[in-house]
Amino acid sequence: MTFLVKKMRLVLYGFVAIFVASAAFIGPGIYRGAMTLHDLLTENKQLREAITNLTDEDQIGYAKVISQRNADGRLLTTIRFVETARDDKTKVILQKEYTVEGDVVHFDAVIVKFDDKLVADGKSRALYLWRRVYGEKMAPGEGFLIEEPGAEPKRYSGLLQTLPIPHQQLFWSSIWELANDPDKLHEYGIRAIYGSAVYQPLKEGLIYVFKISPTGQFYPETVPDM
Repeated sequence: MTFLVKKMRLVLYGFVAIFVASAAFIGPGIYRGAMTLHDLLTENKQLREAITNLTDEDQIGYAKVISQRNADGRLLTTIRFVETARDDKTKVILQKEYTVEGDVVHFDAVIVKFDDKLVADGKSRALYLWRRVYGEKMAPGEGFLIEEPGAEPKRYSGLLQTLPIPHQQLFWSSIWELANDPDKLHEYGIRAIYGSAVYQPLKEGLIYVFKISPTGQFYPETVPDM
């Protein structure tokens, strides 16, 4: 009987040890319920350091007209959209082709800016999230997706690699959800500068380079195709 009691105690102590270790790994959020974005931003040093590693960007992608043709009285424009790496403008990290009616194409992006109080060095940082592409004869909601909402954007792959996978998933899903809710963004200490689109008539033989100014202005720069 004594042996059985000792064995049960050892099993119980094992469960307690596992629980304590898990709680220490997950953090204080476990005692208040599920981990939230607020918990991550205010309590996770690794996340704040990762955000601090963001640098100012100027080029965030480009588009090229592959073809323009008439079909049943409609002008169809096919474009190749390319997103480049944050640290190497020549490195392609995402490439997709879209066909829209007409020659005016909208490129929709969201800029999410973090308040300086959430960044380790006290300087503001921003994320640039591509949303969708749509033509002048389409409603924005019917546009073609560039990045998958809720998922880690290709441009920021590895940015949060020091965080546990569940925390990475929580961060990206929350950012995408909050991108359309300015009040919530402000509550979390985040500011969405804008979530609008740039557009203009596209022509073959030209490349449209998308840039971000230091003040957050989003605009295309037209250059000849080489």
